[in-house]
Amino acid sequence: MGGGSADNRRRKAALLLLACVAVGALPHGLVPWARLVPGLGMALVLGGSVARTLFLKPPPPDPSLPNAQVAGSPSSPFPLVDVVVAARDEEAVIGSLVDRVLRLRWPADGLRLWVVDDGSEDRTPQRLAELQARHPQLRTLRRSRDSGGGKSGALNAVLGNLEGRWMLVLDADADLPPDWLERVIPSAEREGWAAVQLRKAEANAAHNWLTRAQAMEMAFDAFIQEARLGRGGVGELRGNGQLLRRDAVQKAGGFNEATITDDLDLSFRFLLAGLPVGVMWDPPVSEEAVSSLQALWRQRQRWAEGGLQRFLDYDKQLLSDRLTGSQKWDLASFFVLQYVLPVMVVSDLLAALATRTLPGMWPFPFVVLALSGFSIAAGCNRGGEGPPIPPATPGNVLLAMVYMMHWFVVIPWVMLKMALLPKTLVWQKTVHGASPVAMPASSYSDFTPSQALDLEDDVVPSPEG
Repeated sequence: MGGGSADNRRRKAALLLLACVAVGALPHGLVPWARLVPGLGMALVLGGSVARTLFLKPPPPDPSLPNAQVAGSPSSPFPLVDVVVAARDEEAVIGSLVDRVLRLRWPADGLRLWVVDDGSEDRTPQRLAELQARHPQLRTLRRSRDSGGGKSGALNAVLGNLEGRWMLVLDADADLPPDWLERVIPSAEREGWAAVQLRKAEANAAHNWLTRAQAMEMAFDAFIQEARLGRGGVGELRGNGQLLRRDAVQKAGGFNEATITDDLDLSFRFLLAGLPVGVMWDPPVSEEAVSSLQALWRQRQRWAEGGLQRFLDYDKQLLSDRLTGSQKWDLASFFVLQYVLPVMVVSDLLAALATRTLPGMWPFPFVVLALSGFSIAAGCNRGGEGPPIPPATPGNVLLAMVYMMHWFVVIPWVMLKMALLPKTLVWQKTVHGASPVAMPASSYSDFTPSQALDLEDDVVPSPEG
């Protein structure tokens, strides 16, 4: 299902880039009184739609419609769960990871931990052998370093060995409360979800201004996802802390090894297969935010490219009758906000400089930033379990709004690269911080994620050759 060649993606990215640039420059070819019309129109239509989604109470579900497509029911109140972690060079944290997973309250014969050692060159294999001797629930699978496919390849490699009804995908720095499975799986079964994404809570939010902004961003993201689903829109997976029904993954065709963000790609695969994705605020999954601008820049380039890539790969299917009208409008709205708007703003500013006229599209980004600020405040004020969310003080909300503007740099840069450069997939690490960051007392365990510099295994693009 879906997918696309590198040449095809590059061609589509180039056409999209040209279209966004043209839209941004359009006002400067109009008479002065008409230059604000395109920006005002987009602000009214899309801004109004987003405001309605975020802040108006959604209608109650139609009782005549089926709740979801459920593939059977669990044969036991405690269905078998496979926890899956793709690890590379994780000797410093693999022991803590095993301890955190095995303290989850679930019958011992109903919980298995699979660690895919993806060609580690440190002592990860030896540590896993030692841990496996002590913990019969731990299973390991070894891949060579050049097996290919990145994290998706590692997950596909273990998929055929799984027997559980559910698979829980975690990063090496994930932390969960002991009752996580007891609370999440019954909710997923009751709602008929094929997958569940938990809110991501940043354990090191107090480390510096950058981690604080990311903690607020994650609350903002979860708030938006819940609102979108409430209006019949689309929910998305976020990698860490995603609970997947194994038969749903198989129905969707497994994990796409030609993508750099397996979670975002799988979200679209589920959507097109009619498999519902739910979002839960509590309990969250705790993780560590990156603490340097360099690490953030690398991480966000990957997120931006993977997010845009799936729209290019599945464009025809997304326009088909597989999706409802509300799902199509939801995707179209947020596609414009996430990918078109940043490029359009840059084009508008460059055209203003070239023609010595005032920017013409400014009403649209102004409305979007205002809505973002209200959404950030709403998400942070909601609070929740796990590491505390920074309070929605005026200073914090302003910080988060300014921080969110980094997407106005990342998206145009990534779209330009996608239009010009062929890509291959390689494993790299997300560097989280050079100094240990203490886990807040309100977190679930005493594990300090930054005891190792490199925790989250990422697949990032690199130029061929």
